[in-house]
Amino acid sequence: MENNNRRLKRKVRNSYIISTVSISLVLFLLGSVSYLMIAAMAVADSLKESVTLIVELENGLTTADRTAIRERMERSPLVAETTYSSKEEKLNDSEFRKIFAVEFEDILDENPLLDSYEVRLTARSEHREELERFIEEISSVEGVEHVSYPAKMIETMHSTINKVRPVLLVFAAVLLVISLTLLNSTIRLAIYSKRYVINTMKLVGATKWFIMKPFLWSSVKQGIAAGFVAAILFGSMIYGIDRTLPEIVSPEQLEAAARILLGMVTGGVAISFIFTLLAVNKFVNMKSNKIYLY
Repeated sequence: MENNNRRLKRKVRNSYIISTVSISLVLFLLGSVSYLMIAAMAVADSLKESVTLIVELENGLTTADRTAIRERMERSPLVAETTYSSKEEKLNDSEFRKIFAVEFEDILDENPLLDSYEVRLTARSEHREELERFIEEISSVEGVEHVSYPAKMIETMHSTINKVRPVLLVFAAVLLVISLTLLNSTIRLAIYSKRYVINTMKLVGATKWFIMKPFLWSSVKQGIAAGFVAAILFGSMIYGIDRTLPEIVSPEQLEAAARILLGMVTGGVAISFIFTLLAVNKFVNMKSNKIYLY
């Protein structure tokens, strides 16, 4: 009898450890995928915000004229930043001069370049109609000679990003469903190993809440333990990435990682509690003769 009790306790302990480890690994996987999704979205937004327009100005404009043009452009929600470049700066730029085979001074009497603004766009530039209206509006401003932008590159980039995003979201949703299904099965198996204990408590007259309370309390502790284990694994991964590749980890991504760490602990508790509640409720409501056949 003592050996049977010892064997039963060992089975219960092993099932508890296995379910805790399973929850930890699933939480770590979900957290890692969430972080990669956030990082991918951030990269997509940064690519959108890397698009620039070149607004060339007519010769002879005063400082007030140039300032007025700049202020008009910056009022648009499409504009993130404007940088002014004078034609003298361009002429003295060694990198710019390398583009040409000869010196300007050898064939021209004056600087043929124009003053210009380099306009960096926001992520809203993905709206083609809005971008075209902005370019048309700026092109018609008095003092603006020409507006140039990589139209084909912008269209291709936005098209690719808009195709990749739904794929990533579908992948994350499928992974979430699979992970929750596996966790549900693991916790149900852990409760299944205790079905005879539940039935015995029912036979001696224990109430439903009295039976469920220790299981639910144990599930909360299990969720906290699993969440902390997953958080340690995830935090170690982020720390390793930050030490080896600090240039790809931005402050915004670190803030997202902190939220994911908190979500792992709360998610571990919530998942463990809900699935335990459902599993225990099933066996509590099951008739005694069916438990032996289950």
